[in-house]
Parts: sequence; C-alpha cells; structure tokens
Amino acid sequence: MTKAVLLIDCPDRKGLVAAIMNFLVSEYDANILHAGQHQDAETNRFFMRIEFECAAELLHERAFAGRFQQIADEYQMRWSLAESEVRQRICLFVSQHLHCLADLLQRYQAGELECEIALVIGNHPDGEKLASFYGIPFRYTPIANGNKAKVEQQQLELLREYDIDLVILARYMQILSEDFVKEWPARIINVHHSFLPAFIGARPYHAAFNRGVKLIGATSHYVTAVLDEGPIIEQDVTRVTQGDTIPDLIRKGRDLERVVLSRAVRWHLDHRILHYGNKTVIFD
Repeated sequence: MTKAVLLIDCPDRKGLVAAIMNFLVSEYDANILHAGQHQDAETNRFFMRIEFECAAELLHERAFAGRFQQIADEYQMRWSLAESEVRQRICLFVSQHLHCLADLLQRYQAGELECEIALVIGNHPDGEKLASFYGIPFRYTPIANGNKAKVEQQQLELLREYDIDLVILARYMQILSEDFVKEWPARIINVHHSFLPAFIGARPYHAAFNRGVKLIGATSHYVTAVLDEGPIIEQDVTRVTQGDTIPDLIRKGRDLERVVLSRAVRWHLDHRILHYGNKTVIFD
C-alpha cells in the first residue's frame, strides 16, 4: 500500500464529495486517511484535500488520470495527485543573512522536513561554510552591474541540473525577474518582515522603531511577478514595547521569519496548500 494526496479545486455544486469518495473507495479500493474541504462562497469554489492509501500500481499518474478524468471533466476540476513517499528536491537561495538558511538546514537534518535539500545558491559566499557543514552543494553566483540576466540563466541551469522541484528564498536579497518567476509558478517561496507597505527600504526595523510600533511580524508567500504580493501562505506577529531596542526588534523579527518560513515550506511539502487567484487555502 502507498499513501497519496489528492488536491481538488472546482466550482462548488451538489454531489462533489460523494462522487470523489465513491471513486476512491469503490473503484480504487482506497483507504481514506484524512479529508478536508473548504467552500469559498464569494467565488462559489470548492477545495478539497484527501490523503489516502491504495495499491502502489494504481497511483501511476497515467493510470489514475485515465480513470479519474471523467469525474474531473464532469465537475470542471483542477486537480493534482502526489505520492506521499516521493521526496521533493529543494534549492535554497541565500544572501548574507543566514538565520533562515541555518534554521531550514537544521530542521532538515532533524527530519522535520520531508524533502531533499539538494542545493544552496548564494549571491554572496557567506552561506558556503554552513551548506558544507550539512553536506549540501553550494554554488556562488555573484551579481554585479549589468550581469543579473546572465546570472539568472546560470541559476536556472543549476535548477535544471539538480532536478529541483521547489525554490526557497531564505532571505535572498535580490528581486527575481518576471521571466524567472514565470518558469516556477507557485514553486518559489519567500519570507520577509510584515512592515510592508508601511516601511519600505533597506532599514525597516529602524523606521518601525522610530514610529514606535507595537507589533512586528513576518510573512511567507509564493513569489509572483508583482514584488511581495504573491499568495500568502503564513504570517505571525509578536509584541514589542518601548523598552525594546532596534537590535531587539531585529532579533524578534528574525525569530518570526524562521518559524513562518519553515511552516510554509513544510505545508508545501505535505501538499496542504491550494492557491487560487491571489489567495491560498491551507488544510490542517
């Protein structure tokens, strides 16, 4: 028996759940392990995640599609099927701030992330020692005036060479081009502070401190061509007081970035996210 996850997004209508469950149980002899659903009343859309197990030979993509497509067509479904035991290959992009890189590598070594971190790419050399400590290949792709397009092509070639499934921007302080992002729809995850759009620029914690903010936070989202406006996956906040200094704000912000990014990555790896429009549905 092999476990798999089926994700479904379609117009909401009567009979959906019955049709899906009847197919899995009656035709596929599947054992349903977990099922979650969500209805968006404003868009009249239905979302569902089903975790099940069945005979391994039935999970071949063509075999499943050939039998499921009739139901999918009838209900106008967008759907995807993923075997739970297939580990996705991840590439981490990093610059000079290494806290998210260190956190993800440690969680990976501890077995918290069901994936294979296959590569680390940095536009600064700072992350090389850390990647080497965990036995992960590191590729240094420096960006200088006028060579960004060439560097991005080099990075895309590395992603293909290492057969990468998911890109994580672990505080990668470069804006990806629209062409780069188009090649990786809903497969690039970023994290940043949650001061946007109030405090734009290189020193957001200093600006927030000068305004006397009472809450700071972090946001993780899928990357789109519109900077920092992709579908949000996870957010968190913590309180600050008048006694907190700028270094205190930076430390608290980095702690939140670690947690928020790791949650987003884990949910993606577990196939718990459905995105539509500029929103996401996160299944428990």
